Amino acid sequence: MMPTPVILLKEGTDTSQGIPQLVSNINACQVIAEAVRTTLGPRGMDKLIVDDRGKATISNDGATILKLLDVIHPAAKTLVDIAKSQDAEVGDGTTSVTLLAAEFLKQVKPYVEEGLHPQIIIRAFRTATQLAVDKIREIAVTVKKEDKEEQRSLLEKCAVTALSSKLISQQKEFFSKMVVDAVMLLDDLLQLKMIGIKKVQGGALEESQLVAGVAFKKTFSYAGFEMQPKKYELPKIALLNIELELKAEKDNAEVRVNTVEDYQAIVDAEWNILYDKLDKIHKSGAKVVLSKLPIGDVATQYFADRDMFCAGRVPEEDLKRTMMACGGSIQTSVNALTDDVLGQCELFEEVQIGGERYNFFRGCPKAKTCTILLRGGAEQFMEETERSLHDAIMIVRRAIKNDSVVAGGGAIEMELSKYLRDYSRTTPGKQQLLIGAYAKALEIIPRQLCDNAGFDATNILNKLRAKHAQVGHSPPYSSEHEHCQETAYNFIISGLIWMKRAGVVAPAEAPKPAKFQGDCAAVWGKPP
Repeated sequence: MMPTPVILLKEGTDTSQGIPQLVSNINACQVIAEAVRTTLGPRGMDKLIVDDRGKATISNDGATILKLLDVIHPAAKTLVDIAKSQDAEVGDGTTSVTLLAAEFLKQVKPYVEEGLHPQIIIRAFRTATQLAVDKIREIAVTVKKEDKEEQRSLLEKCAVTALSSKLISQQKEFFSKMVVDAVMLLDDLLQLKMIGIKKVQGGALEESQLVAGVAFKKTFSYAGFEMQPKKYELPKIALLNIELELKAEKDNAEVRVNTVEDYQAIVDAEWNILYDKLDKIHKSGAKVVLSKLPIGDVATQYFADRDMFCAGRVPEEDLKRTMMACGGSIQTSVNALTDDVLGQCELFEEVQIGGERYNFFRGCPKAKTCTILLRGGAEQFMEETERSLHDAIMIVRRAIKNDSVVAGGGAIEMELSKYLRDYSRTTPGKQQLLIGAYAKALEIIPRQLCDNAGFDATNILNKLRAKHAQVGHSPPYSSEHEHCQETAYNFIISGLIWMKRAGVVAPAEAPKPAKFQGDCAAVWGKPP
């Protein structure tokens, strides 16, 4: 008698497993890596992506490209999540992360096909990852926070390195100083939302400016606005979350009156409520009134008659940044507008920038916030510029928080590869092959940099391996010893250079390879 089959899953469910499914997962990740491979480095190319609504995006940021790709393969989605995680945590290096994770999988694919158990691979990769993290910490250079000039110089180098591969690489010196100034204006928490980036079409990139305070676009205004003064010195600023206009009654409201006088009394009461609010704001001494909610035409004219400036429907983030810069607090009532809840700045003015008018708050006493006004041509170009500055700002924040840097340009990957290759030769068993595969995978960064620049990758990598191998033959901690560790290839002068001396540095964010072990394990279908 045949046993009755037990059906656990609904019909049509894919239950693929075993080696063929693992190989399929690896192949899917290779396809994702191919999509961003050519965007890496200073000679990387941009991608033009058009979504289903016809919106075009030009970018070479790995996370942005992968977000726009509608990936449905579950294993390939893992790589997309890695890029998103790197973008949120570190800000830059999203393409590097994707390439490295895909290359790790590519290097272990032969072992998977031969039937090597995934647990053995995961164990070897965890060992290699920990060794790599320890090595990064060993060779990282600490930023001396006491020496402000040295710290600033190093932060600018980090920003320049981040901007070198971007669309605005020609103006990297200009923007690196702006980015460091912007981050230095923040408080100890270094909140990213305290840096506002506003885009104004038209003009050259070099016309972009940093405002040590707040700047936001002129809000919707009613008649009477043009009569208001547009410049004040040492004004008091009222920050409100109040609607300053006559509100229409609800549709289902019903008021029964017997005489015209009763009706007039109701109308007068509405007006008196509004005028009472306006009068209290005027008596508080505030010259600039900002509200998150609408300010109507009556209120606008009222303030204009008393030489006051008002702006309604101010975005919440701009209102909060104004509070952080000018002091005071956002009020939901006008009954307690005392001096301690009013903000103040040295100069308020409305300025025409391109085709837009902007409100500037300069000389803010508590300026823990700033605004970058970006100028430029096409909309896609400005969006990519904003993404580039976001990456640079994140990198500078990370360098301040972690206070240590390593050489960039593929130098750190070559040094780790050489270190792990040497270590693997001292390890018996299958671990030797797997750690060697991990070491070889790290070389994908300098290799891809060479390919994107049009150089012979094999020849250059041989030169780099030879140079990094000299570390063992020079006195420890000597100048020569350190320089061999930080050697990489300069695609502009076509020769080997010392990366830290050339100013190519990156934060030793704790550290990149540590992000890959869990993701590789996840592709095996086994939790890390």
